Amino acid sequence: MTPAKPLSLRHALVLTLLLAALDQLSKIAIVDWAGFATHETMAVLPFLDFTLIWNYGISYGLFDEGGDAGRYALIILSVLAIGVFIYLMRGAENLRLSAAYALIAGGALGNLIDRLWHGAVVDFISLHAAGYYWYVFNLADIWISAAVIILIYDALRD
Repeated sequence: MTPAKPLSLRHALVLTLLLAALDQLSKIAIVDWAGFATHETMAVLPFLDFTLIWNYGISYGLFDEGGDAGRYALIILSVLAIGVFIYLMRGAENLRLSAAYALIAGGALGNLIDRLWHGAVVDFISLHAAGYYWYVFNLADIWISAAVIILIYDALRD
C-alpha cells in the first residue's frame, strides 16, 4: 500500500494557520474570556484541570531565567523552526510527513504569537491521576507532540 500523497504546500500552510488559530482561540478563552488569574485552577474532569501558567522558557519551563535576551532568542529560534518546517512541507514524501510538519509549524506559530503578545507562552491544560500531575501545557504543545509521534512512526515504518 503506497502512502497517501502529501498535502500541497498551500493546504499544509492552511492547516498550519488553522492549528495556530485554534491554539490561540483556546488561550484567549482562558486568559481573556474566562479571566483566569495566574495559577488559578478550575476542575474540568476528574483527571483534567485548567490552570493558567505563564511559561517564560521552553518545554517544562526550561530556560525561563533568560530575561529579555532569552525571550528574543526563543522568538528567533521559533521563527527559524517555522521556516524550516515550511521548507520541509514543500518536499514531504507523504501525507503523514506533510501533516507532521504542519503540526509542528502550527504549534510553534501558536507559541510564537504568545511570546510576541504576552512575553511568555500561555499554558493551561493540567492532567493528573492518583495525586500525580503532568506538566501544564497547551494545544500547541499537543500539536508538536503529535507530530513527533507521527515522525517516529514514519521513521520506524520504513
